[in-house]
Amino acid sequence: QVQLVESGGRLVQAGGSLRLSCAASGRAFSSYAMGWFRQAPGKESDFVGAISRIGSRTYYADSVKGRFTISRDNAKNTVYLQMNSLKPEDTAVYYCAAVVSDSLHYLPNGLREYNYWGQGTQVTVSS
Repeated sequence: QVQLVESGGRLVQAGGSLRLSCAASGRAFSSYAMGWFRQAPGKESDFVGAISRIGSRTYYADSVKGRFTISRDNAKNTVYLQMNSLKPEDTAVYYCAAVVSDSLHYLPNGLREYNYWGQGTQVTVSS
């Protein structure tokens, strides 16, 4: 089992950058594929991106492709979400998620594919 704690969310101006972190506790962090999701007020949760167990592959939603980058440091049990060129529509609570994966390259992009979730961190982008 793994526990996830996000941090780094805050108020930022449009065009700015922010880096979110997701720290994992528990064993064998490198066994987990990791994902980021976000939920804006009144809307369903949306997939943002995912990274495979050893960071060999990443996958992004079209809405963030080219602006957001996911990385991980398995030695630190942490996954990151670097967000550049932020837009007001990026305002949401951002969640990281984890799922055990046998495959080194698995990139789950659906909510139901993950079974561990953090509590979320608020990102607000002002115009």
